[in-house]
Amino acid sequence: MINIKRVYEEPSDKDSIRILVDRLWPRGISKEKAKIDFWFKDIAPSNELRKLFHAAVIDFNEFKKRYLLELSEYNHNRDITKGGKSDNLLAQISGFVKTSGKNVTLLYGLKDEINNNAAVLKEFILKAL
Repeated sequence: MINIKRVYEEPSDKDSIRILVDRLWPRGISKEKAKIDFWFKDIAPSNELRKLFHAAVIDFNEFKKRYLLELSEYNHNRDITKGGKSDNLLAQISGFVKTSGKNVTLLYGLKDEINNNAAVLKEFILKAL
């Protein structure tokens, strides 16, 4: 199961594997308090896309469309294995979901609980499973 949660919310046992999926470290929270297991900033929206969305130059629908394209390109351009281990972060998340038997919680910093990159990423991964 994949959950999404603001990184500022208290960690819980239900979170299991906690993965920060923002390009920038969230303001005002220490690494200890965030209790993240992984920081996968390479699959976060590009700086250009992130800036356009935060400045309201593009709306969420356009952001989502462009971010899904970035994720598709990332997934297509990654080596599936490198020394026997995948360097594809999307494949790693899918692997956690399929094999660990634990929840995976994608953490994000935005205040909007619906229109955020973690929600788009979750949708992308679930379609690929």
